[in-house]
Amino acid sequence: MKFLSFIVSIYMMIIFVRIILTWFSWERNSGFMGFLSGITDPYLDWFRRFPFLRTGFIDFSPIAALGVLSLVNRIFAMLASQGTIRLGIVLALVLQLAWSVVSFLIGFSIIVLILRLISLFVARGSTGTFWRIIDSLSQPILQKVGRIFFKNRIVNYRTGLLVSIACFAAIYFVLRFLAFFVSAMLVNLPV
Repeated sequence: MKFLSFIVSIYMMIIFVRIILTWFSWERNSGFMGFLSGITDPYLDWFRRFPFLRTGFIDFSPIAALGVLSLVNRIFAMLASQGTIRLGIVLALVLQLAWSVVSFLIGFSIIVLILRLISLFVARGSTGTFWRIIDSLSQPILQKVGRIFFKNRIVNYRTGLLVSIACFAAIYFVLRFLAFFVSAMLVNLPV
């Protein structure tokens, strides 16, 4: 199990390097990049099939892929150290993985909304490519929150941003509490 945990850790690092290198202009089939693609893409492509892991031009499938590998790695490490693992612990690990992904998405949404709010106050220079990307990410969030809280009323854009930020912050803290509470209950299951 220690060896399997080690192999999964190495594979996670290779995937991480692959992800970082895609941010730069490497030719996909060139020597080193082609080698990394050949090792990592079959696994990453499995997660790319799910459309809910992509929003616009942002692809969250590598995060999900690394999360699953992290879960498997933790199970292998636990089996290596204890020789056995209980179902409650596996379920708690799955819940913690799910919480990690959800908390990342909520945190990302809060940061995007705060950046949009800052651009309202700064106003100058908020028309570049970066701000267009922030707008394209914040608009769907604002529309969904607006439909829930404001129904058919028209509200000030700044008010919509503030309500959305407060809403996501409240959701974050409630889900964080629930995730840790349920996780603690699962770990203590006698199964």
